[in-house]
Amino acid sequence: MADATDVVEGPELTKLNDELRSALKQYPDFPQPGILFEDILPLFSSYEHHAKLMEALALQVLQAFPEKPDVIVGLDARGFLFGPSLALKLEAGFVPVRKKGKMPGECVSVKFVKEYGEDIFEMQKDGIKPGQRVLVVDDIIATGGSAAAAGSLVRQLQGNLIGYLFILEIDFLKGREKLDAPVYTLLH
Repeated sequence: MADATDVVEGPELTKLNDELRSALKQYPDFPQPGILFEDILPLFSSYEHHAKLMEALALQVLQAFPEKPDVIVGLDARGFLFGPSLALKLEAGFVPVRKKGKMPGECVSVKFVKEYGEDIFEMQKDGIKPGQRVLVVDDIIATGGSAAAAGSLVRQLQGNLIGYLFILEIDFLKGREKLDAPVYTLLH
């Protein structure tokens, strides 16, 4: 199991993280009373914030892993916002994980439990080749169910799951405890 010690630090990354944190917006009582919603979308509405986000994510990956990933796997839907850009920056491929029925061609699938029910994720069968180094990315880790499902798909295709990367972690939900590879987050 991954734990809270999977942290990459350094002055440049700390500065970028502070700048990114200040760009987030909070919405109390959304989507229901008692929830404080952390909105990451402002990180994409500004060229400067988006560029800093890509720089921070790439720096996190390059400092955390001895070898760059061959493939970035982005989760439906907000992992699609930055996964392809990060893949380009790291000179890696990008493979999406989508909800059942959204992908053409032959797919592998996995059922997983979410905070409000069950769902099924799919990935195209030829998206990852055996032995490729794969990093799973998503915007937020909460309960860890969707990320764990994506990791399962990577393993079904015999990819080498090197870790998980998130922009934001909701620590009290302990989602990283469900993940069986190193977990890195920019913001908590």
